[in-house]
Amino acid sequence: MAVVEVKDNVYWVGAVDWQSRYFHGVIYTTHRGTTYNAYLVIGEKYKALIDTVYTPFSEVLVSHLKELVDPTEIDYVVVNHVEIDHLGALPRVMELCPQAKIFCSQRATWPIKKHFGERGWDMTVVGTGDVLDLGGKTIQFIEAPMLHWPDSMFSYIPEDRLLLPNDAFGQHLASSGRFDDEVDNAILMDEAAKYYANILLPFSSLVDRKLKEIAKLGIEIDTIAPSHGVIWRKDPNQIITAYQSWANGLETPGRVFPEVVVVFDTMWGSTEKMAEAISDELSRQGLRVSLYNIGKSDDSDIIREVLEAKAVIVGSSTINNAMLPSLSPFLYGLVGLKPKGKMGAAFGSHGWRGGAVPQIAAMLADAGMELVGDGLAIQWVPDAADLEASRDLARQVASILASQG
Repeated sequence: MAVVEVKDNVYWVGAVDWQSRYFHGVIYTTHRGTTYNAYLVIGEKYKALIDTVYTPFSEVLVSHLKELVDPTEIDYVVVNHVEIDHLGALPRVMELCPQAKIFCSQRATWPIKKHFGERGWDMTVVGTGDVLDLGGKTIQFIEAPMLHWPDSMFSYIPEDRLLLPNDAFGQHLASSGRFDDEVDNAILMDEAAKYYANILLPFSSLVDRKLKEIAKLGIEIDTIAPSHGVIWRKDPNQIITAYQSWANGLETPGRVFPEVVVVFDTMWGSTEKMAEAISDELSRQGLRVSLYNIGKSDDSDIIREVLEAKAVIVGSSTINNAMLPSLSPFLYGLVGLKPKGKMGAAFGSHGWRGGAVPQIAAMLADAGMELVGDGLAIQWVPDAADLEASRDLARQVASILASQG
């Protein structure tokens, strides 16, 4: 991809990874690829590189830098976050400009040394309120711990009203366009929501607090340039408003998503029949529903829908007195992410002995969900009465949601 000017003398010099299909190991699927965004800021006196790229794309970054400047002339390297998809090319960059000073948060210094050893690099610790003057352009630093790592911070260029927040406001989306007005908005917002749900959801209270802090600081934002995905220049308020909603457990304004997500796995089809009865009754009650067989679905895609759903209903057959193992990654993911303001319910069919339903109910409770009853467990193949009980569970959920408005 070509170098792109984001603002006057501020350039995107990152890399597009069209082939990426997984992130954070295999926890998060990236069906549409991703980008590793780095930005070169050229001042009247000094040049600063903000973030680098994932290690395999080091030479792409170097080639982009060479299109603009002699890399040996870079004076500063800003490390907003130490995860390797942003930090990986740092040694290669520092080979080219060993005199450059690294600016990072206090908590970033130790991980940098743990990643790359003692290199003798000149590292300067910065925090909220500190300013780097490049001549005609300044970079202000804003600490953002746990968005989404303890070392995270934002960089802000007031002259351009440009916020560079690293992992905040990003998406895993590879595209030939670098800006929000160059991609399909529905796809963009879907990927932004999936990103928030799978990465930032457990830090929602901190997200809400940081947004309020930025507003209190009087920071004007014209453009947001994250470290993954496209740059928000047409309407940065769209993603800010979405984050405000997600951080408070609300739906994205103007978008329609399932109100109830039903997730199940089945051994011989009995639990599947219950899931279908539950989903059908929820729909009859006027609710928007998504039904997923976990064995044929993508966990991170489901979690994206859970972000804006009001209730999550999970079912499983019993094996070895426990739920089917296929549901474990999804439920453990929910426990870690702790989505706010959700209702939960458990169901399932078993043979001689149960165990799956109470286990699921306990995990939904651990995820912070308000449970509807103790769960619905039936034995063997559901008969008409069992299917009616499944429908009754759906009616209970619908009644509670209706009372909540």
